[in-house]
Order: sequence, then C-alpha cells, then structure tokens
Amino acid sequence: MNTTQPRGTKTAHEPAYMNAQQPAKVQKPSGSLQKSLKNRHIQLIALGGAIGTGLFYGSSESIGLAGPSILLAYLIGGLAIFMIVRAMSEMSVEDPRAGAFSYYATRYWSKRAGFVSGWNYWFNYILVSMVELSVVGSFVNYWFPHIPQWVSAAFFLVVIMALNLFGVSEFGEFEFWFALIKIVAVIAMIIGGIVLVVFNMPTDSGVRASFANWFAIDGGFFPHGLMERTADGRWTGLLMALVVVMFSFGGTELIGITAGETHDPAKTIPKATNGIIWRILVFYIAALGIIMAVVPWNLIDGQMSPFVQIFDSVGIRIAAGILNFVCLTAVMSVYNSGLYSNSRMLYSLARQHNAPQILGRLNFHGVPVMGVLISALITALAVVIVFLWPDFAFNYLMSIATIAGIINWTMIMITELKFRKAVRNGDGPKALAGLKGEEALNKIQFKLPFARVMPYIVIAFLAMVVVLMFFSPSYRVAVFAGVIWLAVLLIAYQIMERVRTRGNRADAKPGIEEE
Repeated sequence: MNTTQPRGTKTAHEPAYMNAQQPAKVQKPSGSLQKSLKNRHIQLIALGGAIGTGLFYGSSESIGLAGPSILLAYLIGGLAIFMIVRAMSEMSVEDPRAGAFSYYATRYWSKRAGFVSGWNYWFNYILVSMVELSVVGSFVNYWFPHIPQWVSAAFFLVVIMALNLFGVSEFGEFEFWFALIKIVAVIAMIIGGIVLVVFNMPTDSGVRASFANWFAIDGGFFPHGLMERTADGRWTGLLMALVVVMFSFGGTELIGITAGETHDPAKTIPKATNGIIWRILVFYIAALGIIMAVVPWNLIDGQMSPFVQIFDSVGIRIAAGILNFVCLTAVMSVYNSGLYSNSRMLYSLARQHNAPQILGRLNFHGVPVMGVLISALITALAVVIVFLWPDFAFNYLMSIATIAGIINWTMIMITELKFRKAVRNGDGPKALAGLKGEEALNKIQFKLPFARVMPYIVIAFLAMVVVLMFFSPSYRVAVFAGVIWLAVLLIAYQIMERVRTRGNRADAKPGIEEE
C-alpha cells in the first residue's frame, strides 16, 4: 500500500471519472480537496464544536442529576474527550486526510472497520443534523410566529447547502462567525455572572449570588453522591451525570475531519487540539459554575435555559431574546459542520471503495458535490419524519445517534493502537515509512500522552458509560439500538463484498485512493 505516492498520481484503483476527458484547467481541483482552511478557521471551528444546544439547554438535565458536582463530571468527561481528539490528531498530523476516522480505520485496521467507522459517523451526523434543523423553526417563530416551521427549516437547509457547495473556504468563514457569536455570548454571561457574585447581588430566588451556594444549598456539592436511587426509582448522582455530559462533547472530533483541507496541518492541528482543555474549563466548567453561584442549582429545572435563567433571576428580561439568537446561530453551526463532515466522509468512503464512486467526484471548487447534495437530501427527508412523528424521532432515532458517538470514539482509540503497531513495524505514513521500532515511534510529531496505556483507559471509561446507560430508561434504548445498528452495518458490508465479488469488478480488492 503506497501512502507516499505524489499528489495527483493515478493509482491502480482510480475510478473511471478521474480519467474522463476534461479540460486541463479543471483536472487538479477535480482530483484533490482544497487546503483553504487557515489557522483562525480551525481554531474557531474547534472552539465552536464545544459549544452547542447541549450546553445552552441540555446542561439543566445534568445539573439536576449531580448538582454542583456536575463540574467534576465535565472535567472527567472533558479529559476523556481530550485524549480521544489527541489520538485522532496524532494520526492527522502525520497523514492529514478527509474523512479521517474512516481512512485511518481502513489503512491501519481493516476495510470492514473503515466501512463501519465511516458510515457510522455519517449516519450519526445525519441524525444530529436532522434534529437540529427541525428545531430551527421554533427559534424563528420567537420573532415571526406566523412562519411555518417547515419553511424555516427548508430555507436554512438550502442556504447552508449552498455555502458548502461554494467551497471549503466559505464553510470555514461562516463557521468562524457562527462560533464567534456563541463564544462572545458565553464569555459575556461569565463576565456578567462574576459581577453579580463579586457584588453579592440579590436574586429573585431570595439567595444572594455567591460561590458558597455550591456547598450550602440542598445537600452541598455532592447532593446525590456518586450514584443513588430516588424515591420514584430514578438513578441520579455524579456517575449518572457522566452519561449526559459525554454527549455534550460531540463534534469536538471535527478537528480530524478538517485535517485534509487545512493549510499547514502540522502546526494548526496540534494548536487547536491542545486548546480543547482550556475551552472545556472556560465554556463548561466556568460557565456552569457561575450559573450555579447565581441561581441555586435546585431551581434549575429545565423550564428555561440556565443561561437565560441567570439573567432573568436578576431582572434582565431581554436575555431570552438575545439567547434565542445565539441558539439559532448554534443550530446553524451544528448543521453547517454536519453537512461539511458528512460530505467529506462520503468522499473518503468512495476513495476506499466503501461507497459508490460518484461520491468521490469533486466540483471545480474542490467540493464533493454529490456528498453534499445526498447528505442534504436525506437530512431533508429526516426533517419531514421529525415533523410527522416527533416522539419517534427524538426517542428512538436520537438513541442511535447517542450510541453512535461512543462507537465512533471507541473505534478512534482502537485505530490509534493499530496505527502505532503499523508505525512500529515500518508501515507508517509518509516520513515514518520504513522506520521501525522505538525509532519510528519517537519520530511521531504529535504524540498521544501515555500512549502505551491511554487507549485502554479511555476505552474502559467509555465501556463504563455504556453500562451506566442501562440505569436510565431513555438511554437504555440507545444501547440496544447501538447493537442493532452495528449488526446492520456489518451485514451491509458483507452484502457489498458479495455483490462486488460476484460482479468480478476490477476494483474489488482493498485499496485507498490518493487524494
């Protein structure tokens, strides 16, 4: 397997469309992605990936489960996510590729693993995009109540799809501004909250703003301990909060997807990855810590966003309107990122011969146009399902998206183990090719900390989260759905291989196209 072949060189498995008669001026863009994402794009994309509706609205559920100890849950979960992204970045710096997860799984594990990893990630983001796009109408209705929600969803779907078709630089620019709006909103909330705490201001609850509220209200810092069962049979506590917390970090791994279109990934990817820790400290731990210092944690009931509640509790009533705009941009950011990553994943799957070759076709802007169009079309159909059967969509389809994230993270850590084994055996990518043993491992530019044991620790942690999901009725469904989903993917791979073998196609044997 030649991973050091010069860019643009034809491979033995190159699809027919690459040899079609085309004007010379479009040959290069049609055969390669454009490395147009700059450092500021990657930094804000990575930053924005940690801030979504899960933080703005979902944090109330996790606070209810653990009280102030939720801060520890976000720290523990954040460290696990940081190690997962570090593992992905270790491979991305050495061999930056579009659809990174699937490419590395194919290259260092097996073609079956690449198929499962790629299609699992694609379907996961289809479901996430579906739900995010379906709620955009509710935010628009805040200002324009007479506009049907499906009209808002259709409008933003077309707009985001058009942005993605124009090129990766347009995607990066809009994601930059989407992320900036969310970041400014959270920082403003933190600064405003600190002012309230410093001046010990009174609130509508009758409790003055103070960090002492973490320890003095309704059971203190650990009101439900590590794990306990309530009178109505529900399980609460720090460990149960981890189940909710982990899914708040979904999207952080987008850094790996952008590597194939990043200018100077050897510098940009490590910088963006290492920044994850302080992003978690600021945008999750600091933000929620401030909220619980101003609003007693036992009064955060999910009726409104905690970010609205902190301002509402001191009489700043315009906060709801401001946050509504922030949430609208957050939803658009998620869908923008989802459509981008899905199109690149389909592109990568096509290059691996794990998807129809037409999905590997690029337009003049270096965009996998069919990947964008098909992902947008399926998302549009899914939005119809959400509008017609909302309970089905949220209770069951999102269960699959939930477990799909854990499947994806687990496969990243296993692939990292396979990657290091390949490097040790002299089968590393590019500059590592031919080097063996510790010499080769020492040449890795951006190493996963404690790489000998860290993958096993993270996998064990993710397994613990899956076990904890059994204690929650809503998440228990996700575990069973995940087993079924994995079975569907494995059966689909076997069917694809049989069809390919019977057809005696020239590209039947495993191979990965050069970009």
